[in-house]
Amino acid sequence: MADLAPLAQLLNATLDPKQNKQAEAQIKAEEQRPGFALLLLQITASGSYPTQTRLASALFFKNFVKRNWTDVEGNYKLPEQDVTAIKKEIIGLMISVPANIQSQLAEAVSVIADSDFYQRWDTLVDDLVSRLTPDNLKVNTGVLQVAHSIFGRWRPLFRSDELFEEVNHVVTRFGQPFLSLWQSLDQYIDSHANDPAALKEAFVELNLILQLFYDLSCQDLPPVVEDNLAGITGLLLKYLSYDNKALENDDEDEAGPLQTTKANIFEALTLYVGKYYVDVGRHIQGFVQSSWTLLTTVGPEPKNDILVSKALLFLTSITKINEQAQNFNNANVQTQIIEKVVVPNVALRDSDVETFEDEPIEFIRRDLEGSDSETRRRAASDFLRELSDQFEDSVTSIGMNIINNLLEDYKSSPQSNWRSKDTAVNLYYALAAKGIATASHGVVRVNEQVNIGDFFSQNLAADLQDANAQPLLKVDAIKYLYVFRSLMGKDQWQQVVPLLVNHLGHSNYCVYTYAAVVTERALALTEQSTGKPIIDVSNIAPLAKDLTEHLFGLILRDRQPAKVQENEFVMRCIMRVLIVLRENINDVASNVLSHLITITTIIATNPSNPRFYYYHFESLGALIRFSAPSTSEALCQALYAPFTNILQQGVDEFMPYVFQLLAALFEKEPTKPLPQQFSPLIAPVLSPALWEQRGNVPALVRLLSAIIPRAAEDLIKNDQLPNVLGLFQKLISTKTNEAYGCDLLEVCISSFPPQPLQPFWVDILNIVLTRLQGKQAASFQMRFIRFYHFFASRDDKGLGADVFVAECDKVQQDVFRGLYTGLILPKTQELVRPIDRKVAAVSLTKTLADSQAFVQRYPKGWPLTCTALLKLLENPPIAPKDDDMIMDQDVEDSVFGVGFTALTTIKKTPFDPFADIPDLRRWVGQYLKDADGRHGGRIGQTVSGMAPEAQQALTSYMQL
Repeated sequence: MADLAPLAQLLNATLDPKQNKQAEAQIKAEEQRPGFALLLLQITASGSYPTQTRLASALFFKNFVKRNWTDVEGNYKLPEQDVTAIKKEIIGLMISVPANIQSQLAEAVSVIADSDFYQRWDTLVDDLVSRLTPDNLKVNTGVLQVAHSIFGRWRPLFRSDELFEEVNHVVTRFGQPFLSLWQSLDQYIDSHANDPAALKEAFVELNLILQLFYDLSCQDLPPVVEDNLAGITGLLLKYLSYDNKALENDDEDEAGPLQTTKANIFEALTLYVGKYYVDVGRHIQGFVQSSWTLLTTVGPEPKNDILVSKALLFLTSITKINEQAQNFNNANVQTQIIEKVVVPNVALRDSDVETFEDEPIEFIRRDLEGSDSETRRRAASDFLRELSDQFEDSVTSIGMNIINNLLEDYKSSPQSNWRSKDTAVNLYYALAAKGIATASHGVVRVNEQVNIGDFFSQNLAADLQDANAQPLLKVDAIKYLYVFRSLMGKDQWQQVVPLLVNHLGHSNYCVYTYAAVVTERALALTEQSTGKPIIDVSNIAPLAKDLTEHLFGLILRDRQPAKVQENEFVMRCIMRVLIVLRENINDVASNVLSHLITITTIIATNPSNPRFYYYHFESLGALIRFSAPSTSEALCQALYAPFTNILQQGVDEFMPYVFQLLAALFEKEPTKPLPQQFSPLIAPVLSPALWEQRGNVPALVRLLSAIIPRAAEDLIKNDQLPNVLGLFQKLISTKTNEAYGCDLLEVCISSFPPQPLQPFWVDILNIVLTRLQGKQAASFQMRFIRFYHFFASRDDKGLGADVFVAECDKVQQDVFRGLYTGLILPKTQELVRPIDRKVAAVSLTKTLADSQAFVQRYPKGWPLTCTALLKLLENPPIAPKDDDMIMDQDVEDSVFGVGFTALTTIKKTPFDPFADIPDLRRWVGQYLKDADGRHGGRIGQTVSGMAPEAQQALTSYMQL
């Protein structure tokens, strides 16, 4: 048995901030040894090590599995014996370890299941079922935790045949034992009602059962559930009204077993109402009554928040069903709902005010980002909005009466009753808004029975003008602008923006952050008819210096790394200002660059907020993009130190951003030599190690593509061209990266002289043609078509169709004939990008005009080529619009995770090798006409043998 002590010591060292980086590096150096993952599992399983060591081992095992289980093609990266042993051991281990370790192993199991379940792990479900027992709650809980970590993956997935095959595999084996376990657990709970310890353990298992019930039902109604629906709904209703003082907890903040159980029941009910109402509808009425009873009796403590929000979401889903909604079609009922359920849950509580004051960034994230989807206020507002959609006249009338009463209460004593106004404003949001608010535009449709402009001017504008107004009411007024921003006209925004800018200087964290949020969104708004910005750059440019200085001052107020990157909303506002300034950025560039470099240096020591540093690097991208080309050298000088420090320190989170920004810098002046200080960067960029990180690949391809044109001579002189082509081979070998490989090859073709490339063409074509014949060739075919036309059109680079034919002959004699007629010509018409269609037209034109092979070896290919060209010219490519002015929509949270995040401010314009051809049809006609003269009328003679319409079309082009 291997000695575990050295590895355990290193794991302990990773918990010490002074030793962690060195220890992690030493552990990673051991990763390549066979059996390494099994050593981690042994430490995790051993009770002789402290819990913190076992937890560190489990955490490292989870991350090891994420990085090393399979490659991008799904092939195992570990030795087969390790894979088999891990899958054999991990289930039993997960069942036996403490809960905190179990959660880490559960994530590892989920990663393994993503790759292997169920085709390569078809014994798993039977293994899980065999471990279930009627009375051992600890074992059952472990088994159910494993099951949930695997089946829970189905929740966000789209329907597919493969998914349903997997679900069916599970349901047929797991469904009946699962229901039997649920029944036996119900009996156990009844028989242990007076045993607090046993009861709490049982409810842990019950909550896992409820989560698995959701997992098994999230894609389709399982037959075993459908057959037992009456009994299942009976159990759900029983535990929705279940109460036992043994399960109560004194903690007002933390949800206890009962709250969690009931919340899980409501979540499952909401799923069933939305997807399977036809089946479950006859069982629903009891749940509606129970939810009403619960909502009118449950206390305001934070521990009940998730339960209340889930109950309200359930009622919202019920209200969407017309026959169920009729239960609320009564003015008295609606009044009770709004007064007894909606208003109490929309109203601010002391805990909300404490969060506003003590954890302002958390308050903002909950309120603005939708992360409050499980808060009372959001759920109650959604319920009121749905009621209003169903019964607009009556609900609006009742709601506005309540809102007006609350506003009158506020006016009677503004200092003491300011919370009444806050409640009124948030009720008004729910009543006024219709449809779904979008991330980019907010609310786009409103209740026609209200006037959002009058409400703002009469009730909220004064709070923006009064320096002494309660901060939360200022936030309400600013948020009102945020919610209804797309419904405000240009003139209204001109009046409001100065007020927003003034509030950026407010002393309250929430107030100035909300002002930054709305300023950013306002700057992103465009007029629907013209597409022009609502707020013209001429209104921002004079303020830009003071505005950016102040915003940077807010970020750098506390220079601790965690505090600097805490407020992503202010950083996003800076980014937007820079994007809006565009070419006017030069006036503030020096100060902005200085601040951005300072921030980069600080946060590189401990990156902790992906959203912040995403917007931070977008700001750098905007600065690089919109600065004058003449500033390129100065930018390179200024950014050299912070960027090389990030690369040398191995700050993984920042490296893809740095690669993209360096590429953007080099792309600004593509014809100049690479700045001398960056020459040492070439060797590391070409080393395979950097390319192992999946998230680095797109950024590295772009960087290398920017380096090659500026350092082609040096790459040839230093014999580094084989390294570049080796990367091409590596990339093209996988479906995930094949497009990047083709991009890199096209850069090589356009940048290197033909002579250095000539010895490699046989190998390159061998690789390409082999890949084309693989089982995944469909996704690669269009890239091959693009590559062929790029090659065939570049006769100025010593290439062209004849060279391609000759090189193909070296691979296999006459292999080109089948490729051309069977793949290249038919697929050419499927090219979509305008640039690709343009290159294809040039390629086909030059083939018709200049190719000797098509005259001597493939005479039948000439009319086929001509026909393909004419089809392309029927719909000539149109130059794309300048659509790379991005960030009009919010960036999805998913981009802030593992993997590559593209910087949209430096979106790369596709390379057009024929940018000097403004009129493609005229160019084609002239080129063919000139060639006809050079070749003694050969083209005209050949065309005469074609169909009359083809003759006429080609002749008309030649006469343009």
